[in-house]
Amino acid sequence: MTEQEIETMSHYQDFRRPHLRPDSPAKPPELELYMPATPPLAFMATFEFWVRIFRRRHHFRRLFLPLLKEDDEILEDIGFERTDIQWALNLPLKVDALKALEACRRARGNQLQP
Repeated sequence: MTEQEIETMSHYQDFRRPHLRPDSPAKPPELELYMPATPPLAFMATFEFWVRIFRRRHHFRRLFLPLLKEDDEILEDIGFERTDIQWALNLPLKVDALKALEACRRARGNQLQP
């Protein structure tokens, strides 16, 4: 390699993926009157949160796992990179993988613009 090639390679920065805050369950409403058959609202809110989280991740996997079988050129045309999709698939459940992938996409776009 020539010195000029090494110098131009040093201008490239490693892509740093965004750090996202995980979601958390919503606080249940405070009731003024509790009846004997009032369900445990905190438990219901937590259960609803986890069902929504699992459905969201299942939906993401159903959309993006087939994309991993495609060529890198096709993924590039769509605007994604294979490493970003694999990274998003391994995120914790509380982090919305679709939002994380979109933030990655925006960050890459901003990095390419001078």
